[in-house]
Amino acid sequence: MAERAFLGQGFTETTMQSIAAAAGASKETLYRHFKSKDDLLIEIVLARTAELRRALDGDVDSGAGMAAVLTHLGRNLLTAVTTPDTVALLRIVIAETVRNPDLGLSLYTAGPERTNRLLTGYLAAAKSRGEFHGDDAALAASLFLGSVLGNEPLVGLLRRPKHPMTAKAIEARVGEAVTLFMTRYAATPPGAAEAAPSRTG
Repeated sequence: MAERAFLGQGFTETTMQSIAAAAGASKETLYRHFKSKDDLLIEIVLARTAELRRALDGDVDSGAGMAAVLTHLGRNLLTAVTTPDTVALLRIVIAETVRNPDLGLSLYTAGPERTNRLLTGYLAAAKSRGEFHGDDAALAASLFLGSVLGNEPLVGLLRRPKHPMTAKAIEARVGEAVTLFMTRYAATPPGAAEAAPSRTG
């Protein structure tokens, strides 16, 4: 309810009174749960990122090979950050962060920082298994996430696209990012075994 109000009317124009009325509650009841409108926005951010966090956790814990893990993680991440509601919420948080830095910090901690840390931990474990061949797991994680996201979040913030990224476009971008990553960091790049000439005969 509160998220729809913020997205539809903007943060400044939305009041705690209007949110309470839409929810069929009193403003006093709302204030018992949230000290301020800022606290309510932080809760919305955490709720919005919770589903993505669960999906990404499932990706790295799936036990699949590194290419499959990166593909699923990249697809889930890019899909999440390019949906219209997510872009609209990002605009609100960025606009209000100048006034209240805790808003931006909450989003950063629950989103980009956690995702980078999650992937870094996965790559460090993959290195111990001999799957990842790199000296700096944190750097590699950052490079992969950067190649997946590219400038899509910035484009979404600066201009409203007519349509979100299609599933086909997401698959293509993530596929390229995974191929580049595996070529650089995997013990055997995708397709190398099949392409290698036979030594028999």
